Amino acid sequence: MNRRDFLKAAGAAAFAWGQGVSQLLARDDAPARPNFVFFLIDDLGWADLGCYGSTFYETPNIDRLASEGTRFTNAYAACPVCSPTRASIVTGKYPARLGITQWIGGPNEPTPYRHYLPLQEVTIAEALKQAEYATGFVGKWHLSTRGEDRFEYYPDRQGFDVNIGGDWSGAPPTYFHPYEKRGRKLETMPPGGKEGEYLTDRLTDESLRFLEANKDKPFLLYLSHYAVHTPIESKQALTEKYQAKAKTLPALEGPHAQPVYGRYQTRMVQDNAPYAGMVQSVDESVGRVMDKLEELGLEENTVVIFMSDNGGLSTVPREGPTCNLPLRAGKGWLYEGGIREPMLIKWPGAAKPGSVCDETVTSTDFYPTMLEMAGLPLRPAQHVDGVSLVPLLKKTGTLQRDAIYWHYPHYHGSGNRPSGAVRAGDYKLIEWYEDGHVELYNLRDDLSEQKDLAAAEPAKTAELRQMLHAWRNRMNGKMPAGAPRNDYQTWLEAKRG
Repeated sequence: MNRRDFLKAAGAAAFAWGQGVSQLLARDDAPARPNFVFFLIDDLGWADLGCYGSTFYETPNIDRLASEGTRFTNAYAACPVCSPTRASIVTGKYPARLGITQWIGGPNEPTPYRHYLPLQEVTIAEALKQAEYATGFVGKWHLSTRGEDRFEYYPDRQGFDVNIGGDWSGAPPTYFHPYEKRGRKLETMPPGGKEGEYLTDRLTDESLRFLEANKDKPFLLYLSHYAVHTPIESKQALTEKYQAKAKTLPALEGPHAQPVYGRYQTRMVQDNAPYAGMVQSVDESVGRVMDKLEELGLEENTVVIFMSDNGGLSTVPREGPTCNLPLRAGKGWLYEGGIREPMLIKWPGAAKPGSVCDETVTSTDFYPTMLEMAGLPLRPAQHVDGVSLVPLLKKTGTLQRDAIYWHYPHYHGSGNRPSGAVRAGDYKLIEWYEDGHVELYNLRDDLSEQKDLAAAEPAKTAELRQMLHAWRNRMNGKMPAGAPRNDYQTWLEAKRG
């Protein structure tokens, strides 16, 4: 299909869906449509919040959000790195189906991947916009190519009325105004600001302006913080606060970092002061947005969602900035530390405050969930890999899904090698693509993935391996090409040499 035919077909489909939505909204008995605020935090680990067990990082506002909503204990990102998970959230599709399996800008070998989110994908923003929602994107996008045509794939081309700060970047040049370093800057930041201004605060300021401007209509505010991604830069006062706090921690009984694979090691304690300061700034952002909703009288009709795009950065050749214990490893890995996420949903009047959900959910599920919350028709051909979480939130049922899957056919700077995984019930299988060997864990009994059951339970191992292969074939998942390397660094050295 050429571009003209595609746009014609897409326009016809959107018109038909929009007509159905218009008829639905015109009914006298149509319920009030909720607003949505979606917080997406970059590289925040599962254990980085007080409500998930952290005692070093201070997150009173996010903890308050947990007390007012539902806290998920088995929530997963669709990928252990950022761009693929971000694509899964806005499309409701697995990264393997989209072909976006690597962070955009990362190596295209040994497995090629798509370097942008295709325009034919009807994002959750586009679906809500067709239902007369105002849509605002603030922060990190990272779903566009770096090439000259990068503007074609920015948020304002994917259903967002407003785009502030969203471009091809995976990380800011710096967290301090004017957000420019060595000639690189955030392309879509509006003018203004002042010396010393902190990016997390500025993005929050812009978000509050969006809320104020759209308080009289239904809206989606997608606040996608660059924090707590590298560079690890905090406001000086917060860094000093946590440096003092770190000195009060009890001495470790073991090493500060332990080996995970080869030269790669993982941090064993949360005591990095600048990182803690970044977490606190994110928490303050959440508090300011929630306070603004209350000030505007919107609190009771606004769904607030909080999620991270992958696990905390704990495992690198040096020490990473955070610790994901009791989970194994971190960002870049298909062990739990790389993919299990803090996830909170506040749905006033529908989900019980302070509730906890232990069901297995994943980032493809937000799209159908938000449509159902808004009373809008589902779009199963679009969010084909997601299921609505409404039954879990209302405690009216369970999910009709046997398993969730991952496909990461790439090397990563954390030491991870090309791999895939499946979780079905309490069991999780990881397959390593270099040699085909697998590991099997029972996460109910072994959250830290220390006891490999592959040899002890051959029937379960074979069952999950078959499920993973069948799913990968359905997704048309690309596999690595060429001779395997034993880690990311030696692969890079061989490629350069």
